[in-house]
Amino acid sequence: MATMPPLRRTARTLPIALLRARERVMGPIREILNKSGISEQKFRVLRVVDESGPMEQTALAQEACLLLPSLTRMLRAMEQEGLLSRASDPDDGRKSIVTITDQGQQILQDHAGAAAALFSDFEARFGKQRMEDLLDMLEDLVNLDIQKKD
Repeated sequence: MATMPPLRRTARTLPIALLRARERVMGPIREILNKSGISEQKFRVLRVVDESGPMEQTALAQEACLLLPSLTRMLRAMEQEGLLSRASDPDDGRKSIVTITDQGQQILQDHAGAAAALFSDFEARFGKQRMEDLLDMLEDLVNLDIQKKD
């Protein structure tokens, strides 16, 4: 029977380190968003559509890091809340194009100052260059072609 290499301490495993870092960053963001009653997922959707412009739902799900069925349910609620609008894709009527509304943009504007101050604090405490390096490394990690090897 082959001997398996010992497992790394959980504190030094990438999945757990990423989860812990995410929670450290997202905690203060959730506090900011809770004041207006918007979830972090809805805020992400608003940010992506605002930044990218009107977009198809599948692309939006991917860019906002959401599963398509979850996004579809969320879009119904966000449409009822007046944050987004959906229309049929003129090139393919089976698809929907999502657009941010003025009310959705107002939510982003309402949180822009607090979000910028929070990021500025992270950057000041972590270091501007280290923050840029971290973001570059995370982008490189996302772009890796990680395939399961048999």
